[in-house]
Amino acid sequence: MRAVLMAGGSGTRLRPLTCDLPKPMVPILNRPIAEHILNLLKRHNIREVIATLHYLPDVMKNYFHDGAKWDMNITYVVEQEKPLGTAGCVKNIEDFLDSTFLVISGDSITDFDLTAAIRFHKEHNSKATLVLTRVLNPIDFGVVITDQEHRINRFLEKPSNSEIFSDTVNTGIYILEPEVLKYLPEGKESDFSKDLFPTLLAKGEPMYGYIAQGYWCDVGSLESYRQAQYDCLEKKVQLDIDYPETHEGIWIGENTFIDPGAKIKAPALIGNRCRIGEGVIIEGGTVIGDNTTVSPYSDFKRPIIWNGVTIGEEAHLRACVVGRGSRIARRAHVLEGSVLGSLSMIGEEAQISPMVRVWPSKTVEAGAILNLNLIWGNVAQGGHSASGRWERITAIVSEGSALTPSCWWRISPFGPMTVMMFEWAKSSTVIFPPSLVSRATLLP
Repeated sequence: MRAVLMAGGSGTRLRPLTCDLPKPMVPILNRPIAEHILNLLKRHNIREVIATLHYLPDVMKNYFHDGAKWDMNITYVVEQEKPLGTAGCVKNIEDFLDSTFLVISGDSITDFDLTAAIRFHKEHNSKATLVLTRVLNPIDFGVVITDQEHRINRFLEKPSNSEIFSDTVNTGIYILEPEVLKYLPEGKESDFSKDLFPTLLAKGEPMYGYIAQGYWCDVGSLESYRQAQYDCLEKKVQLDIDYPETHEGIWIGENTFIDPGAKIKAPALIGNRCRIGEGVIIEGGTVIGDNTTVSPYSDFKRPIIWNGVTIGEEAHLRACVVGRGSRIARRAHVLEGSVLGSLSMIGEEAQISPMVRVWPSKTVEAGAILNLNLIWGNVAQGGHSASGRWERITAIVSEGSALTPSCWWRISPFGPMTVMMFEWAKSSTVIFPPSLVSRATLLP
């Protein structure tokens, strides 16, 4: 049986993590989401995979190649011009699909029993089977209702609060017969939930819903990305972890040195070839990537740290995400919900405030307090405010954000500020007094 892995998404809600990675290549426990999906498919004896790509396709191709390392056979199809949508990308490869096939989204973590779902599909002589699950809050998903025989009779994509009529939602996993693709137009954008499934319902084609048991997380936001990591560490999902479990709930990779004076609480994962210094405190929920160095007396509470990161002495990381190759200097603070893109540089005693995002290859200089997203430009600068003088914070405001003179007067009792703007730039440089750093927050 073949599987179609939909892996073309750009993952805009996961930025800056997806600025240089397609969404299926974002790591969960130091391995790409797509790798966990391949392991799931292999567990259910599905080894022929067609991956549909669009955004940064070479990243996935260069990582998996032909799939032989995973005992899989992977074929890649790249949408060259514009994305064709969830159904359109499958229509685009219908010549490869001559028998029952499975479609799975490349941005979810799950341990569903796919073998049972396929058996259900065949037993019901279904043309299209949607794998469903029950969730507490269905507002962000496609809601589905089935009859007593599990035949689908109603569904609605991402309903409002007043439209919710079920807690059973579409997981983006489908088992299809190739003849259903005849209902889709050639070379045009189309969607399973908005186009194909309503057509099948209107035509009276047998379409069923299989309610799966097990774990499922749609990794569509930074919050769900962090939560998926924590759930995996807590063994809420059956997942292949590439590191030995040296103690209950603690995984440590090969050639990793941990100073005897460091303290690690479960659950936690530390990758290969890492160095953890004296007095480091690692709280439960922490994930540390391969080739990462943590200097003495740093303090971690549930951060997700990617590969190749260097962290200075007495740094404090709190429920944040740190992209690959980043450098965090001594006594810097990276606080709850903040995200550093790859190759970020955070200076000594700098602070990244809660929920702030820093795009890749940006520098936050020593002593800066960053309260706004750093997107365009390269550097955020600042100095200490203990002396009572104005603190210079050079921050990058994304294109489309508005900081007008009237806006300034509404938030400032101090009078004018300095704004330097250039027609060729996509941003402005803003100089704030220290008392306004926490009051004037601009988001993209």
